[in-house]
Amino acid sequence: MSKRVTVLMGGFSAEREVSLRSGAAAAVALEKAGYAVAAIDVRREARALVAGIEASEPEVVFNALHGRFGEDGRIQGMLDIMGIPYTHSGMLASALAMDKPVAKRLYADAGIPVPEGRVVGRAEAAAGDVLPRPYVLKPLNEGSSVGVHIVKEGDNANPLASGEWTFGAQVLAERFIPGREITVAVMGDRALGATEITSARGFYDYTAKYAPGGSRHLVPAPLPGEAYNEALRLSLLAHRTLGCRGVTRADLRYDDTRKGEPGRFYLLEINTQPGMTDTSLVPELAAHAGIGFPELVTWMVENAQCDA
Repeated sequence: MSKRVTVLMGGFSAEREVSLRSGAAAAVALEKAGYAVAAIDVRREARALVAGIEASEPEVVFNALHGRFGEDGRIQGMLDIMGIPYTHSGMLASALAMDKPVAKRLYADAGIPVPEGRVVGRAEAAAGDVLPRPYVLKPLNEGSSVGVHIVKEGDNANPLASGEWTFGAQVLAERFIPGREITVAVMGDRALGATEITSARGFYDYTAKYAPGGSRHLVPAPLPGEAYNEALRLSLLAHRTLGCRGVTRADLRYDDTRKGEPGRFYLLEINTQPGMTDTSLVPELAAHAGIGFPELVTWMVENAQCDA
């Protein structure tokens, strides 16, 4: 009898549409791999979700949710209580990774370079510059570049002054790191490889991430050998620092803008549940490492755990 896997997808975060695509892709691949698959479109109805999971009688839950409530430890804690193994990181690692200021302190303590910055109130950020320009404003706990703004030299409009900020009373302000966008996939105890991302938009925002043609992925990243290995080392160290498991993706900036000096990496964040869409980075890096998509999701299911 084939193992029963229930895919959680959708959810009610700002990343719902991407999660639906990730979940659909994972479900198809798992069926091809021989699993008995059920899918649940998660809504903000806790009793209905628990009942739906129980009715599907899963041996493993494939968590394809992205963003708040699905990636921040809350669903993980519920599955721990239910005693059902699930893919990706556990409750604590998920919560730590989603809380950007807390995660940054842990990375820094582990010797991982991170952009300088501070948490400020929304009103302070809306009133004027909170750091020397250029700098970045971002929500404390969103993914996929949702709500991220770069404040550049010469900008007249303050991105928070319009009152359209819907991501809480506090904002993370960070020094903008020039250079190149690098991302690394980690699978268990090894880094699979690094990709450089370029975009005509000038910023790897939500549209660049998920719209067809929104970005170019250079696989493997065209970095000097020593720098490439350093990207892998830092990403695996960050994965271990938070206690992550399964598959994660580290997003870094590589500042090589100073001529005559070696470049320097800065870790931006760890994604504990990276995208599984047709434009997603982790499946692409896994393929480059010789791991097909059905093999990737099979490994994730077979290595699922819970902290019951």
